[in-house]
Amino acid sequence: MLRGRTTECQRLDRLLAEIRSGRSATLVLRGDPGIGKSALLNYLAQQASGCRVARACGVESEMEIAFAGLQQFCALMLHRMKYLPPPQQDALGVAFGLRPGSSPDRLLVGLAILSLLSEAAQEQPLVCLVDDAHWLDKASLQALAFVGRRLMAESVLLVFAVQDISTRELLGLPELALAGLGHEDACVLLASAIPGPLDVQVRDRIIAETRGNPLALLELPRTMTPAELAGGFVLPVTSPLAGRIEQSFLMRITSLPQQTQRLLLTAAAEPVGDVPLLWRAAMRLGIETDAAAPAEDAGLLELAARVRFRHPLVRSAAYRAATVPDRQAVHRALAEATNPHLDPDRRAWHRAHAAPGPDEAIASELERSADTAWARGGVAAAAAFLERATDLTPDPARRASRAIRTAQAKLDAAAPDTAYECTATAELGPLDDLQRAQIKRLRAQIAFARQRVSEALPLLLNAAQSLEPLNPALARETYLEAFGAAIFAGQTSRGIGVLEVAASARGAPAPPPPGRPIDLLLDGLVTRFTKGFAASVPLLKEALHALRQQDVGSGDSIGCLWLMCPVAPEPIAPDLWDDEAWHDLATRTVKLAREAGALTVLPLALADRASVHLAAGEFAAATCLIDEADAVAKATGTPLLGHAFLVLAAWRGHAAEALKLIEAAIHDATSRGEGRTIALVGYTTAVLYNGLGDYERALTAAQQSARHEDLGLLSWALVELIEAAARNSTPDVATAALKELQERTRASGTEWALGTEARARALLSEGPIAEVLYREAIERLARTRIAVHLARAHLVYGEWLRRERRRQDAREHLRTAYEMFHHFGADAFAERARRELVAMGEKVGTDTLVTCEQLTPQEEQIARLAREGHTNGEIGAQLFISSRTVEWHLHHVFTKLGITSRRQLRAALPNQHDN
Repeated sequence: MLRGRTTECQRLDRLLAEIRSGRSATLVLRGDPGIGKSALLNYLAQQASGCRVARACGVESEMEIAFAGLQQFCALMLHRMKYLPPPQQDALGVAFGLRPGSSPDRLLVGLAILSLLSEAAQEQPLVCLVDDAHWLDKASLQALAFVGRRLMAESVLLVFAVQDISTRELLGLPELALAGLGHEDACVLLASAIPGPLDVQVRDRIIAETRGNPLALLELPRTMTPAELAGGFVLPVTSPLAGRIEQSFLMRITSLPQQTQRLLLTAAAEPVGDVPLLWRAAMRLGIETDAAAPAEDAGLLELAARVRFRHPLVRSAAYRAATVPDRQAVHRALAEATNPHLDPDRRAWHRAHAAPGPDEAIASELERSADTAWARGGVAAAAAFLERATDLTPDPARRASRAIRTAQAKLDAAAPDTAYECTATAELGPLDDLQRAQIKRLRAQIAFARQRVSEALPLLLNAAQSLEPLNPALARETYLEAFGAAIFAGQTSRGIGVLEVAASARGAPAPPPPGRPIDLLLDGLVTRFTKGFAASVPLLKEALHALRQQDVGSGDSIGCLWLMCPVAPEPIAPDLWDDEAWHDLATRTVKLAREAGALTVLPLALADRASVHLAAGEFAAATCLIDEADAVAKATGTPLLGHAFLVLAAWRGHAAEALKLIEAAIHDATSRGEGRTIALVGYTTAVLYNGLGDYERALTAAQQSARHEDLGLLSWALVELIEAAARNSTPDVATAALKELQERTRASGTEWALGTEARARALLSEGPIAEVLYREAIERLARTRIAVHLARAHLVYGEWLRRERRRQDAREHLRTAYEMFHHFGADAFAERARRELVAMGEKVGTDTLVTCEQLTPQEEQIARLAREGHTNGEIGAQLFISSRTVEWHLHHVFTKLGITSRRQLRAALPNQHDN
């Protein structure tokens, strides 16, 4: 056991026991520099008898090189890539630069790593240790965090060590926070580092100042003279702890021979730890081979299979202490020693750091490296290359052009503040009119990314107008972005809204034939907000049709789908009451986002696909996708999609949970000026209260939501408003809402639209007319994917039949409604049906429960995929888990359902819509 770490070591021992028993685990060790994270990782490696150990260490200077850390981590397992499915082999091969290819899907890379670890653990349990994870490149950290959230039954232990700072990719993973040692343990450790006498007051002061930090306890006394230690002649120290520890290392480095110091600097500048490369560079610098001995004797450096520093702060101390000319000389030697054919990007990186001033040749080389990084999915790396290329560009015009590219890359890499700085750099050079308009657009996009919708909207509109004579296609795309911002702002917009955007976009240059889906979409939205819903339906349907016919892999389809997704929780297809197009486009959007590695879009796409499942009554599948969207959002640092949880909670009908989410959503949306979300809150509140039978509150909420024309939400709010008003004895309100709803449903003309209208009309009708309309609603909705509203049609028809004293007919529809809602998990609506049945003397017990209800959402999703004939590998690829985890879940499914094979799943699980 390590001194003072008994509890921590025992927890690590338990995790080792878990993986030896076939389970998996993930842990994040979090603490200040020097607190003992690396020591605990070493303890794990020493205790992992019978296990394979894989290690990686983040390197600060490699943070911008995509997949650098992951390649280091997987080096000893790459020979097992041949056992992975071909798409996963391709993704890893491209990510690691082993084969050419387009940008790999980040999630596919994560799944490939998960499969690789699972494959490696087949022979013996696998212990994966990642030190200084906060210094890993973003792509590697996202992939490993993705793996950490999906480990379950692979016999893999994944442990990250990070400084006590925000590492958003790892948020939500199990943590072990490390504090300083207790006083007694700190005294013992400190005494072990001091051979001579130690004054008690000095001892207590050192322990207090270091806060029990083990590395500080060992290192700081080395900087003090024997007199200071024995007599307490120590001045107060005010520098941060990390700086003081680094200063201690620096003092030891500067006491070494000059050539040893330069070798340490070279090793610090070469972050891969490649010993042959280090010596090739050292030869160019005139460093003799015996220069390493003093550093090794001092315990600062180890040259074995790889270069290893005693602590990352040794590396930073060696590098930061050097003069600029010395650093440039070292980087120049490393560039010359790097093979330009095998590692051109790292060579370009070193050349850039060696450059004393502007150099167009190096800048061009960096720009080519940026293109390569982008192709491999390293957006952050591309941005870093472009940023340095801009700095080294001597020509002012070319420098401005590169600064604009850098700004776009930084924005894509989720660094809006740096992107804004790059636009300011671009403005220092000569710009043409198109470049000025591009900067306007970039600054508008940056404002939107910073959640300043009210600021972004006029900027987007101004940028679109500036682009009209210069680049009509880009102008139209910018108008679409302006529509998105206006729709997002919704009822909170002031001065400029969708009407103003539509009026301005109406004058945009017509696109050359044939029009892109983006162009058709823009024309449809302009018509929608200038001539009304009915007039826009043909154009918007044509846009949806073009999208569905477009090649899935085309860049235009990706851009167009992106424009459709972020503007609202529900895109255009459900606004047109087209459930087939909604299902198709939501599925395609997820596929496009995954294949393009568009992690900013993916959570939105997953949430929309979850909404399709929700409408079909597949709440378990919706929950899985919402959880995945949440995990991706956390891993990438994008805003969480609270609206998806909100809608699901409302339909489930759990009042306490839903109202808590509603309250939080109102507060957040109001503070950020998200009028769209405020309207969504009104709609979901109306759904919740209609399910609970509290029609007065449902009416109030629906009226609030229906006050503003929000794309896709107004129609749905009207449906809730009509039912609440009809039940609340306010027929005039219901009739007015029905008239507004009919303008939309009849223009759409789909079974979903006309079935919904029939149900609404039935609620306001009596006698034979009402019965005909109720039956029409059920018949039409039964031909759609919208099962939740089919169940509601059965419910309101059954309620009407009971009031008409037709008890036998009422029982049939109320029981159908109850069973459907009960199976969905719509508990409030199910309880509404149950109360009606009980009122007629029916006994509603557990006999109506379906057999799969005892399954968790993920178990049910896996069981259904297995029922459809998918293999474990195919299921794992779809759900981003390993094949062994799929097998583990299926074992539990079989036990819970009392079956023994996949063939029995068809009988054990009820039928649902084909997804």
